[in-house]
Amino acid sequence: MSSHKKNRLFTVILTGISGSGKTVALNAFEDSGFFCVDNLPLKLIKTFVNLSSKTPTISKIAIGIDIRERALLTDFSDAVASLREKHKIEIIFLEASDEAIIRRFKETRRPHPLGYRDLRTAIRRETKLLSSVRREAGTIVDTSALTPHQLRKFITDLYLKKDPRKMTVSLVSFGYKYGIPPESDLLFDVRFLPNPYFIEKLRDFPGTSPRVKKFVLSQDSTKEFLDKLYPLLDHTIPLYEQEGRSYLTIGIGCTGGRHRSPAIVQEIEKALKKRKVKTSVTHRDLESGL
Repeated sequence: MSSHKKNRLFTVILTGISGSGKTVALNAFEDSGFFCVDNLPLKLIKTFVNLSSKTPTISKIAIGIDIRERALLTDFSDAVASLREKHKIEIIFLEASDEAIIRRFKETRRPHPLGYRDLRTAIRRETKLLSSVRREAGTIVDTSALTPHQLRKFITDLYLKKDPRKMTVSLVSFGYKYGIPPESDLLFDVRFLPNPYFIEKLRDFPGTSPRVKKFVLSQDSTKEFLDKLYPLLDHTIPLYEQEGRSYLTIGIGCTGGRHRSPAIVQEIEKALKKRKVKTSVTHRDLESGL
């Protein structure tokens, strides 16, 4: 173990698969008060971090790096190990499904940086090349089901507060008919609860509305579920935090993600905030563009 005292500077290295949202995430870091730089050559990162640590006005930086930097594939591990001797370093790796990345490249009409004419071949080649970089990451985010707005919100919720090292519990409501959020660490299915969809006066209102929340939370089955869930979370959340996790994602799902799961997520968020747990909320299937 190094005898060097770690510097106060907090550094995020943001990398991942092309088209997975690195530019959006880096902009979110900038909005969260980080000093940001993109596509910095690997050989200059250590110099940049050391200079930033000597600048009184800079306490946190975010560095974007991707497959365009060829040294990423051969020198990344050594560069990170050297930085960690003196600085607090967190590596975030963004990825997404082939289909999501292909759709994004077609929408932007930008060529893939590897230069392959076939996008699917390029994506799979890049995924293979970056496998060693991915293993270095402490945080891996699958952005397949996230809109740019949701990704930006995820980053700002995670890092906006003064202490970015405190773990965030990310609560995601979703509909099983649209698929399980791939980033979920814990999943809870609340389809056993009475469904407001079948009550005409509630059907057109989301689970975040007072009338639907009142209906869902007044059910005996809901009360029993939460009474059993909270002790589990009280036990497991501190254990995840002790493992050095930056965030823990809890998915709460119902059929369509519109009524029961948003109501439950908001209630869990309220309970966790009382316990001084740092939280963020995403109602995935209430958002547009999904």
